[in-house]
Amino acid sequence: MKASGAPTVEHRRAIALIGLLVLIWGFNWPINKVILTYISPLWFACLRLVLGAISLFLVQTFQADGIKLPARRDLPVVFSIGLVQMAAVLALMTLGLADVPAGRSAILSYTTPLWVVPGSVLILGERPGLGRSMALLLGLAGVVFLFNPVGFDWGNRKEVIGNGYLLAAAMLWAASIIHVRAHRWIGTPLALAPWQMLVGVIPLLALARSFEGPPPHLGFSVGTTLLALYSGPLITAFPFWAVITVARALPALTTSLTLLLVPVLGLVSSALLLSEPMNATLIIGLSLIVSAVAAVSMAETKQAPPSKDVG
Repeated sequence: MKASGAPTVEHRRAIALIGLLVLIWGFNWPINKVILTYISPLWFACLRLVLGAISLFLVQTFQADGIKLPARRDLPVVFSIGLVQMAAVLALMTLGLADVPAGRSAILSYTTPLWVVPGSVLILGERPGLGRSMALLLGLAGVVFLFNPVGFDWGNRKEVIGNGYLLAAAMLWAASIIHVRAHRWIGTPLALAPWQMLVGVIPLLALARSFEGPPPHLGFSVGTTLLALYSGPLITAFPFWAVITVARALPALTTSLTLLLVPVLGLVSSALLLSEPMNATLIIGLSLIVSAVAAVSMAETKQAPPSKDVG
C-alpha cells in the first residue's frame, strides 16, 4: 500500500501540467500584445476558441471513444466554464491587454488567489493551513508591489478601464476554479473542453460582430498559418484542458497560487521582448511571488490529495 503522504500518479501529472501552463501562459502575454496590433481583441478571442475547439475535436477522433456529447450531469460545468472561463475571462483579458502593458496585464489577471480564498473556504470547506496562508500573504504582497498603484496613471481613462477588465477577469476565473473543484464530473476535461469552447464562442461571436464589425480578412500566408497553430492548439486547446485537469486534482488555493508564476514570466518576457521597463518594485514583487510558490509547493509535498481520475 502506498504511504498516505506519497504523491499519486494523478497528483504528479497535475504538477507537471501546471508547470507547462506557467511556461506557455507566461510567454503568451508579450506575443499576444504584438498580435493585437494586427487583429481586434474580440475577434482574436473568437479565433482562439474556434481553432481550439477544432483542435480538441480532432484529438478526440483518434480516441477510442471518439467524440461524445456531454452527459446531462456535466451540462452545468460545460455552460459555466464555456460562458465564464472561456468566453468572459478570455474576452476581458484580451480587451484589457489591448490598452494595458503586457507585464501589468499579466499581473492583474493573476490576482485570482485574492478571490479564490474566500470561495474555497466558504464553498469548498478547504482549510488553507499555516503554510498556504503564509504563501497567500507573500503572493498577494508580491502582486501589490508588481502593480505599484502609486506609479499608475489614474488619469488615463482607457488604461483605467483596461485594468478594470483584467481585475474582473481574475474574479470570474476564481469562480470558475471553485466550480471546477466542486463539480462531480462524469466526462473528462479532454472530452468536455471542445463543447465548452463552442458554448463560449457563440456569445463572443455576437459581441465581436456588434462592437468590432465584420470579421477581419486574414487571407492565407505563412503568417496566418503560424497564427492559427499558435492561437488554436498551443495557447488555447492544450492550456484550457490542462488548467481544468489541474483544478480537479489540486486544491483551488494551490492551483491559483502556483499560477502566480505566470505574471512573473509575463513580466520578464515582456521586458525582454517588448522592452517594457523593470525597476526595484518589480524585482521585490517577483521575489515575493517566487517565495509564495515555493512555500505552497513544500506544503503540497507534505500533503498530497487523494487519488482522482483526471482523464
